[in-house]
This record gives sequence, C-alpha cells and structure tokens, in this order.
Amino acid sequence: MSDFQNHSPSNNAPTMSIKDWLITFVIMMIPIVNLVMMIIWAIKAENPNKRNYFIATWIMFAIMMVLYIILFMVFGSALIGAAVGSGQFN
Repeated sequence: MSDFQNHSPSNNAPTMSIKDWLITFVIMMIPIVNLVMMIIWAIKAENPNKRNYFIATWIMFAIMMVLYIILFMVFGSALIGAAVGSGQFN
C-alpha cells in the first residue's frame, strides 16, 4: 500500500497565467502574424498546454476549410444548374 502514496506525474506542465493567455489572444487578433505564431506555437511551444491548444486549433481550421469547400461546391453547382435551367447560358 505504501508504493502508491508517493507517486505523482513526472511531467507536470507549468500553468499559464491569465496574462500569458491574454498576450496569446492579442497576438491572435493580428492578421498574418496569427497564422505564423499558430504554426510556431503548434510546433515549438515549451508549454504542452499551449502546443496542444494550437495543434487542436489547426485541426479545427482544416476541418472547417474542408466543410467550406464542400459548401461552396454544392451551392456553386446549384447556382450554375439554376442559371442553365433558366436559359441564361444557352
């Protein structure tokens, strides 16, 4: 029973302060810089919490881009089909 008393996780990540998160979010509001910093933080962030957050952000970004492309293809083909059906492109 004593073997379980002194065990703790070995790689505790330091907690990011509110100031660190506010700085991060302010940087995310700057166009172009936000994309560059997202790549840097997803690859090289020392804090695993920040790194995992930006990896998840890139995954969600990729999913949304795929959905937008599908959406534009569906509505684009519907608009072209409606235009051809109305006789505008004869």
